[in-house]
Amino acid sequence: MFTLKVDQEIELNLFQPHDYLKLFQLVDENREYLQEWLPWVENMSAPFQFESIIPIWLQQFAENNGFNAGILFKGKLMGSIGLTQIDWFNKQTSVGYYLAKKAQGHGIMTRSVQAVLNYAFFELGLNRVEIRCGEKNKKSRAIPERLGFVKEGKIRDGEQLYGRFHDLIVYGMLARDWKG
Repeated sequence: MFTLKVDQEIELNLFQPHDYLKLFQLVDENREYLQEWLPWVENMSAPFQFESIIPIWLQQFAENNGFNAGILFKGKLMGSIGLTQIDWFNKQTSVGYYLAKKAQGHGIMTRSVQAVLNYAFFELGLNRVEIRCGEKNKKSRAIPERLGFVKEGKIRDGEQLYGRFHDLIVYGMLARDWKG
């Protein structure tokens, strides 16, 4: 099983089939909070939906095409982070993440993204990692800004959220610029 120890408090674990109820509970308890920025939340309304998606994520990892991992803070599932579809020819990927509302303000996501970047650049040998955030999602945008990503531009109407479009800000980090 893929595990990435971030520090004494945080560990990233590849989701396993038995994790589906914990994952559902995390999303369900934070539904209103997460729904503001994540378009898939509304459609994930039953535990069996998570039970059926975890094997797809495991296949993605087995094919060396990214991963979805739970963020465990002091042993408790508090969020998710992953690399979405690795473009091996161009040696690039993007990071996606979310965190429970009650887990905000402890540096959990900043430390988790930092560990994923170390993994992407030093273990996988990738050249570029991108993060896309809703333009008005200040908490999500603070992560790449804190970690020294370059703000590369805006994708106008880049994502639809519940019938309305919003702009996305694109951040990029190159291996040669990452200090770890």
